[in-house]
Amino acid sequence: MARRPIITLTTDFGINDHFVGTIKGVILNIVPDAEIVDISHAVQAFDILEGALTIAQAYSYFPSETVHLVVVDPGVGTERRALVVKTEKHTFVAPDNGVLSLVYGREERLHVRKIDAEHYYLQPVSKTFHARDIFAPVAASLAKGVDTEKFGEIITDFVRLNAPKPKAVDGTTLRGVVLKIDRFGNLITNITPQDAPMLFQLDPLPFKITVGKREITDIKATYSEGSPGEVFGILGSMGYLEIATNRGAAAQLVGTGKGSEVNVVLQGAVAAGNGK
Repeated sequence: MARRPIITLTTDFGINDHFVGTIKGVILNIVPDAEIVDISHAVQAFDILEGALTIAQAYSYFPSETVHLVVVDPGVGTERRALVVKTEKHTFVAPDNGVLSLVYGREERLHVRKIDAEHYYLQPVSKTFHARDIFAPVAASLAKGVDTEKFGEIITDFVRLNAPKPKAVDGTTLRGVVLKIDRFGNLITNITPQDAPMLFQLDPLPFKITVGKREITDIKATYSEGSPGEVFGILGSMGYLEIATNRGAAAQLVGTGKGSEVNVVLQGAVAAGNGK
């Protein structure tokens, strides 16, 4: 028996308005047997980097031939392009604003096409709801089996975000930033074990992490290892250093938020970092 086509949705639309339901209706009108999976509709409004982080963390866990619709689109109605992106196993439909940047960085083989086959669009096309009139019908057509070549020509000048990367300040200090705060109040930084390998050793050298009004000197393996009110570091499932607390919101305890500076000071040399 053939598998139902899968379409995932990642947006900043929230759930209070009609937007998500409407694009699902468009999809189901074109491919009634589609299985629609909501990855997230809670991306912060207009935050392209958060949208990029969200889809990059999720897409590879879906079966091959899944179509991923990603709409975080502050440039809706402007001259920004709409894209179909084909990787070895997955297909993406998104605005050309960098929201797929982390996918680009993870995939060795990419075919990126600008969408200009207007006969796939809903007409008339709204200047303010391209998710309904362009992205959703294109994603549905892809899920139905239309080849990516039908939607437009290959381009190479697609937009890539310069995502913030940790930077070595001196021989002992690595400076990163908070990329996002999850719903539990954990601060997700941009620091990975590759950036500061000594931080994640079984028996690390003495270190301190400064963020907001707190100085952190301990890395835990699980959230439950922490005492109530204790703020600590942890290697989270996203592959980044998180600042966390057990059954509480670390963001409140440290008094800081997204975009805040995070300094890791290690005894001895640190990794050079990637940023400039």
